[in-house]
Amino acid sequence: MAILGGGNLGHALARGWAGSGLLEPDAIHVTRRHPERLADLAAEGFAVGSDNKSATAQADVVVIAVQPGHLDAVLGDISGALDPDRQCVVSVVTGVSLARLRESVGEEIPLVRAMPNTAVETLDSMTCLSVDRPEGRAQAVGRRLFDGVGRTMIIDEEMMIPATALCACGIAFFLRTIRAAGQGGTEIGFHADDAVILAAQTARGAAELVLRGLTHPEGEIDRVTTPRGCTIAGLNELEHRGFSSAMIRGILTSSRRARELT
Repeated sequence: MAILGGGNLGHALARGWAGSGLLEPDAIHVTRRHPERLADLAAEGFAVGSDNKSATAQADVVVIAVQPGHLDAVLGDISGALDPDRQCVVSVVTGVSLARLRESVGEEIPLVRAMPNTAVETLDSMTCLSVDRPEGRAQAVGRRLFDGVGRTMIIDEEMMIPATALCACGIAFFLRTIRAAGQGGTEIGFHADDAVILAAQTARGAAELVLRGLTHPEGEIDRVTTPRGCTIAGLNELEHRGFSSAMIRGILTSSRRARELT
């Protein structure tokens, strides 16, 4: 595998796929314009460098993980090095359509557009996938890659911008929620480090109740709210302060900004 773009997401993808057992670290080649910034991955056994074309030539799967502004340069590097009989291209570049990618990679190359988040590193990502040729092998390759680092959902490409806001940006929103809960925990008496752990594990439990039980969040909320109890008092205070409205507005704002960047 070649991961072209060793930024935060590129790092997370490399570690996630190695951690899942899908590939050994030395079978994952990560590139960056400044390869010295990949020293941590090199120390962990990953192949690193700055030569996109060389990394691509050796790979069965080529993952493009650069910032949108660097995409044209990377596509220029690899466009003549792709073999549609052997390789598949996966793009995790925000806001770049399959049609635009096809202009550079060609009509024959299997191509999948993915929107994961940085929780790929802990095998907990929510990844949305789109393909322009469902009958080809790209969708199967995408599912195999991202099922190993979390959950996947096949969506229409027109929903990729909303997926960016809800899943890729959304992880930051939930992290901010955990941080805020930790700050509240500190104010009521816990040491700061302990409060964050308590908040994070509680958040994980809440997510698992929904994901494993396939129940609606409100149903689980009702189970822990008793008449005149402390939970309903806290929930009502959150809503009086605009908690749900703020989360909704944050997702809408991120979605609008993501659309502006396309």
